[in-house]
Amino acid sequence: MNSDGLFDLPGRHPATEDTTALAQDYFHPGSHAPLATRMRPRTLDEVVGQEHILGPGTPLRRLVEGNGAASVILYGPPGTGKTTLASLISSATGDHFVALSALSSGVKEVREVIAQARTARHRNESTVLFIDEVHRFSKTQQDALLAAVENRDVLLVAATTENPSFSVVAPLLSRSLIITLRSLGDEDIRTVITRALTEERGLNGAITMGTQAQDLLIRLAGGDARRALTYLDAIAEGLAPGTEITCEDITTRIDKATVRYDRDGDQHYDVTSAFIKSMRGSDVDAALHYLARMLEAGEDPRFIARRLVIHASEDVGMADPTALQTAVAAAEAVALIGLPEARLALAQATIHIALAPKSNAVIAAIDAAMADVRHGHTPPVPPHLRDGHYSGAEKLGHAVGYRYPHDDPRGVLAQRYIPEGLDDAVYYQPSEHGQEKGRGDWLGRLRRLIRAKN
Repeated sequence: MNSDGLFDLPGRHPATEDTTALAQDYFHPGSHAPLATRMRPRTLDEVVGQEHILGPGTPLRRLVEGNGAASVILYGPPGTGKTTLASLISSATGDHFVALSALSSGVKEVREVIAQARTARHRNESTVLFIDEVHRFSKTQQDALLAAVENRDVLLVAATTENPSFSVVAPLLSRSLIITLRSLGDEDIRTVITRALTEERGLNGAITMGTQAQDLLIRLAGGDARRALTYLDAIAEGLAPGTEITCEDITTRIDKATVRYDRDGDQHYDVTSAFIKSMRGSDVDAALHYLARMLEAGEDPRFIARRLVIHASEDVGMADPTALQTAVAAAEAVALIGLPEARLALAQATIHIALAPKSNAVIAAIDAAMADVRHGHTPPVPPHLRDGHYSGAEKLGHAVGYRYPHDDPRGVLAQRYIPEGLDDAVYYQPSEHGQEKGRGDWLGRLRRLIRAKN
């Protein structure tokens, strides 16, 4: 996560400095601070796009208005207002404010802050502890917070872009309110851009931007207010007063939109899930969109190839057996040539699988068989099917009476293969899609022939 200078506080340590002064610098930046920092909302009225958590009487509004005492975990995509809300909570509830970044703070720093907060509490002074990117804290670091949060030595305000259910320890979750922020809509981003262009703490009207250019910047921002302001800052730099920013200015100063995707986090799982479900749902365009997002984000192409191979069997299977061949070929292409050229093989496999007739009969069959095994339905292997390639096997009756199917002109004959007690087991049940259509009748006849003497 880009901190935009928020943690660039040289010479200060939260455990030793006047944290009230630190908070003032933290939330009231000077004129040379980045545009995204200068434009941070100063009141709830300036916060955009989060009406669902800021309505009258909501826990977060009570906190911001100074009427709440619960610690909170702010969860949402980058640039949606987590740091802003932390600043507003601090202004309303804390005599002291301490900001820690999980990127640069360890257990030692956490314990020092807690010790200082307990001392302040004896003076009836409260401390707000803001932890950015709390998902990057280890379990030990998070555990160090528990007693202080439980005893309200600190009011914890933690921010994370990752699903807290996966990244925050359960005891800390149970002691905190989980507040989910949403990506900002296009009009929310437009409001942010307009303020930055016109307000005195922003560009103060020195630069203008037409509707088409705003639309392009909104699209590149992808629901991230900080990204929109960071791009605007870079675009406006060096332009003469009175200049109107054009689409060409934007495209020449910004190479491409940064893809919101974390290979190790929540976005990784969400985009991967959407990719698989789009192929399963036969929406080839959506599947290619999510494939592109993964590729642009630098996802390991071997991971994508593995998902394609799995999906080819799980959701296509015998409805189109060539889907697995295509997926395996794509995986081999990735190993042979790598990116960027291997994107073509990955795209071809994605298209093939998305457009193929669908059947989950393969996964249903193996899951049903494994369920029987897990439940203890594992009778002895019939003697005539056992290995007979060793001395003494015949005396044990192993392989005795086995009939070779190729001796029958049909290539199949009646013989027990399924163990005793599983005579009625039917695991594979073909669908009526693709090449599986019509196999049900044929398979029924085949089973009756094979099991005739069972």
